Amino acid sequence: MARRRQIYEGKAKILYEGPEPGTLIQYFKDDATAFNAQKKGTISGKGVLNNRISEHVFTLLGNIGVPTHFLRRLNMREQLIRQVEIVPIEVVVRNVAAGSMSKRLGIEEGTQLPRTIIEYCLKDDALGDPLVTEEHILCFGWAAQEELHDIADLAIRVNDFLSGLFAGIGIRLVDFKLEFGRIWDNDYSRIILADEISPDNCRLWDMATGEKLDKDRFRRDLGGEVEAYQEVARRLGLLPEDADSAVLDLETHRKRRGK
Repeated sequence: MARRRQIYEGKAKILYEGPEPGTLIQYFKDDATAFNAQKKGTISGKGVLNNRISEHVFTLLGNIGVPTHFLRRLNMREQLIRQVEIVPIEVVVRNVAAGSMSKRLGIEEGTQLPRTIIEYCLKDDALGDPLVTEEHILCFGWAAQEELHDIADLAIRVNDFLSGLFAGIGIRLVDFKLEFGRIWDNDYSRIILADEISPDNCRLWDMATGEKLDKDRFRRDLGGEVEAYQEVARRLGLLPEDADSAVLDLETHRKRRGK
């Protein structure tokens, strides 16, 4: 079997050339990073769980008409996606004060915001993904005005849906990061949701206890990262009660050897 051509490697995923023009294969790694990769580590089985959770969420979003890059899951760690031109902006949707917002503005973490806030950050690790305004985005041509409208509209739709989805399983959606891409049809392009939605890029707190069920457990040295990701998957109905990521990882390696 011919070796697949690697297109890109990020902090949590690798993109390979897809089987058809306009497609890519997205591989989920176990690597964990925080603070713009200043802190690095590994969460065993994270890639398996994130692949499954993201597949589930993107499928549900597609069912309500949100356009995404997701096509189908291929195996435990890989999914087939549309190739897009990534808009170089991270879109952060905040429902509750936490993380950098609490530090910047001196708002106690856990404070419910009077309204949902959308923030934009330039995708540039070397610069620390700085906060930018719509004026910056338009001035430097990172996105057009119509694209920004589409991005904001989609971000709010995703937030409304995810807030309800997670509330239904006893989880508070504090905030999350989205990325968007352009797909082209001749000279016309449209914006679709890209990247992933998982505990890697969402803050998810247990509604009853406030326990963190996301990557903050890694960022803040709380431990129990795998168990937290598993708990999210279990509540979403994606993981049997007696399964764990070690078993999932073993299955992954078996499938790879069988290719």
